[in-house]
Amino acid sequence: MNKDAKIYIAGHRGLVGSAILKNLQDKDYTNLITRMHAELDLTDTRSVADFFAQEKPEYVFLAAAKVGGIVANNTYRGEFIYENLMIQNNVIHQSYVHGVKKLLFLGSTCIYPKEAPQPIPENALLTGPLEYTNEPYAIAKIAGIKLCESYNIQYGTNFISVMPTNLYGPNDNFDLEKSHVLPALIRKIHLGKALENSDWNTIREDLDKRPIEGTSGRDTEERILSTLNKYGIRFKDGSSREVQIEIWGSGKPMREFLWSKDMADACIFIMENRDFKDFVPQETDEIRNTHLNIGTGEDISIAELVSLIKIIIDFRGNFVYDTAKPDGTLRKLTDPSKLQNLGWIYKTSLKEGIKKIYKSYK
Repeated sequence: MNKDAKIYIAGHRGLVGSAILKNLQDKDYTNLITRMHAELDLTDTRSVADFFAQEKPEYVFLAAAKVGGIVANNTYRGEFIYENLMIQNNVIHQSYVHGVKKLLFLGSTCIYPKEAPQPIPENALLTGPLEYTNEPYAIAKIAGIKLCESYNIQYGTNFISVMPTNLYGPNDNFDLEKSHVLPALIRKIHLGKALENSDWNTIREDLDKRPIEGTSGRDTEERILSTLNKYGIRFKDGSSREVQIEIWGSGKPMREFLWSKDMADACIFIMENRDFKDFVPQETDEIRNTHLNIGTGEDISIAELVSLIKIIIDFRGNFVYDTAKPDGTLRKLTDPSKLQNLGWIYKTSLKEGIKKIYKSYK
């Protein structure tokens, strides 16, 4: 990509898109195109077609998506499959229609079967049933991979799909109902620490910035405590000031986490140095599994993650695990060797990343 090439970042305000935008700016790319949702609804076919006809981007990073954690995925199943399919179909098709030189589509490792081998190689795709709680989102992302692959085969486009592991970083979603596990834990433990210190200024400031079900920092202590209790942040018993935080599931599932800025660096590395043809197997007539995993190849249990965040935030209370709540897939570790062999490896350790995101959150 030339430094003055027209580059469109779809989803530039999200966790991944904002990191990609910042990385491109730091590398002196000067012709970057962005649109907020209010300016361009990517689920609107006509609007997307008009946008591409007017702007004619040369390169596209497709980071826009409807995303969420296990609760959101399982609750809003129709929204997750419909909106993601519409976003992908519109942007990928218009990239073909208007001759985009290269597109990078960002999926998710939830595309892989629930019982996939660990660590998960790219060729595990479509070899077994998906995890039920995020099946609609996963199917949408699989469709995006196959759309890119099929357009490349039929039309000669240069569309590359990457599957990042669990991401965290600046501009993450800390909504306790809809966020992923790591930002949710950071916020719950942050509020738990404030509660055990009777630091109502911190609690009210947090709720003013991010109200929970309409509860803000302007509400009474009674209402705030009731809302926090609903989300598992509470005093252990009526006579004690010891704070207890409820964690969904058993704590046993293993998860892999990647700092979003490392993810952005990988995406730009691929766009600058690789083409779709580099991922086409030479030994078979069947072209499939051309996507790339992006991850660390290292994982940690939810219980270990909770303990690590507890130390970093300096929380003194304890935790209780609600085993009636779903665990999701017990292990989901990527095999990033394909990308590592191309010359890229992550830089930010999980401990360092959590310290950074907590400082940013505060």
